[in-house]
Amino acid sequence: LKDQFDNLDKHTQWGIDFLEKYAKFVKERIEIEQNYAKQLRNLVKKYCPKRSPKDEEPRFTSCIAFFNILNELNDYAGQREVVAEEMGHRVYGELMRYSHDLKTERKMHLQEGRKAQQYLDMCWKQMDNSKKKFERECREAEKAQQSYERLDNDTNATKADVEKAKQQLNLRTHMADENKNEYAAQLQNFNGEQHKHYYIVIPQIYKQLQEMDERRTIKLSECYKGFADSERKVIPIISKCLEGMILAAKSVDEHRDSQLVIDCFKSGFEPPGDFPFEDYSQNIYRTISDGTISTPKQEGMRMDSKTTVGKAKGKLWLFGKKPKPQSPPLTPTSLYTSSTPNGSQYPIFSIEPVHYCMSDIKTGKPRIPSFRSLKRGYFYLQGPALEDFSHLPPEQRRKKLQQRIDELNRELQKETDQKDALIKMKDVYEKNPQMGDPGSLQPKLTETMSNMDRLRMEIHKNEAWLSEVEGKVAARSDRRHSSDINHLVTQGRESPEGSYTDDANQEVRGPPQQHAHPNEFDDEFEDDDPLPAIGHCKAIYPFDGHNEGTLAMKEGEILYIIEEDKGDGWTRARRHNGEEGYVPTSYIDVTLEKNSKGA
Repeated sequence: LKDQFDNLDKHTQWGIDFLEKYAKFVKERIEIEQNYAKQLRNLVKKYCPKRSPKDEEPRFTSCIAFFNILNELNDYAGQREVVAEEMGHRVYGELMRYSHDLKTERKMHLQEGRKAQQYLDMCWKQMDNSKKKFERECREAEKAQQSYERLDNDTNATKADVEKAKQQLNLRTHMADENKNEYAAQLQNFNGEQHKHYYIVIPQIYKQLQEMDERRTIKLSECYKGFADSERKVIPIISKCLEGMILAAKSVDEHRDSQLVIDCFKSGFEPPGDFPFEDYSQNIYRTISDGTISTPKQEGMRMDSKTTVGKAKGKLWLFGKKPKPQSPPLTPTSLYTSSTPNGSQYPIFSIEPVHYCMSDIKTGKPRIPSFRSLKRGYFYLQGPALEDFSHLPPEQRRKKLQQRIDELNRELQKETDQKDALIKMKDVYEKNPQMGDPGSLQPKLTETMSNMDRLRMEIHKNEAWLSEVEGKVAARSDRRHSSDINHLVTQGRESPEGSYTDDANQEVRGPPQQHAHPNEFDDEFEDDDPLPAIGHCKAIYPFDGHNEGTLAMKEGEILYIIEEDKGDGWTRARRHNGEEGYVPTSYIDVTLEKNSKGA
């Protein structure tokens, strides 16, 4: 390759061009990764829910799983960004820096080779000039010798001419000798430089170019490896993201979602009672009869229109049942007819408005198409939400009140912590006046105490509402239970609000007395016979249990389950020492025994 300097120049330039070509490939791959990560993040942002109030947060396992998948996909997009960043820093950036250094080094080596070639060319020119000068002087010497010999043989030539020709010959011979010596010296010098050029200088330059090209090849190999390592480093994290997606898919629980739907829409209202039989044959009987029953007597026996349908259902008349009284106009207030002994009303649907709606449907003048629309119409007419949530069904009202009480308790705890911190700071200021004025904390302390009093009043008020709702729900369940018992006992004429004896004119209101005493007896001795355990649970989160009837628990604690969640979000549990109470269902992991129902 001693005479292939130009070819090596082209090869090294091709090597640099190939290096830059690969760097361009890496840059485009980085742009693809960045765009891919950006599109994934935009996709996640598009389908992620907006920040919503706490009541609107998704609770279904399918929704939570989808949001977990979106979070994992967002992490996956972050790993694609890590790949792009690693490639940009470790591969593309390194290639661009090395390409710049490679160009500088190549330029330096080529300049050295060109300088060596130029120096050799200069030596050759000097040698060639001395050679040509020596050749010219030799010709002149030959001419002088021929001229001297001609004059020396010429008899007509004078002695002076012969001497002059002889001197000219001697001068040309001397100059030829000097040029000969100079040519010999230049030739020797050129031969030495040429040997040095082809055996020392050029091989060294070629060796440097070879090492440079080999380093370029090694750098490409390292970049190839770094290109793959950038992807391989994130594979474990990407695998975790995919495993998280699989776990999110496995966490979908259709039974829990169904239970959430039931808890969300459970109203607590009793279903409407049976519709009474409407006897349209009374006019026929009245025409056939001999007029024993007079019109005034019928009017005297007519029931008040405000009397419930249940009572009318139980009354017997001479010729069948009494004619249906004229129903009053349907108003929202007529839907709420039950009340507690203290005078407060609670929402229980009476049958009368529904009966009135059904009569309108039968006469061809439908007003309200169904019981569901009747209930919805009532809530619509009630107007905006009330402070005590009395516009909601009992179960939903109880949940809302419990949520508000929990929030108020958290706020009260924050205010209490703030008060303790202010008191400690005030003590520090009193002991070290240079740190601050204790009096400056008094307004803030007063404001905190006022907030605590306000929160306590709010908690007390909401707890009173909650106790009222729970009492109504318990009373409604007892009434429904007694109604079921009466239905089994009387085998017939009964109403949702009471039972009737065989005598049609004697009406027994409420549950029979023979069923009340055993319940009271069971309540008195309930603590002596503890409920059997139907399973066990493990506390996922700690619970302080400040409220009455609740059971405090620590994270990871094992408890016995003695009563399942009835849809109110609380489960009754027992410790090993026999202490019982209610714990939040969402705070525990419940495992029921297979024969729990039988137990």
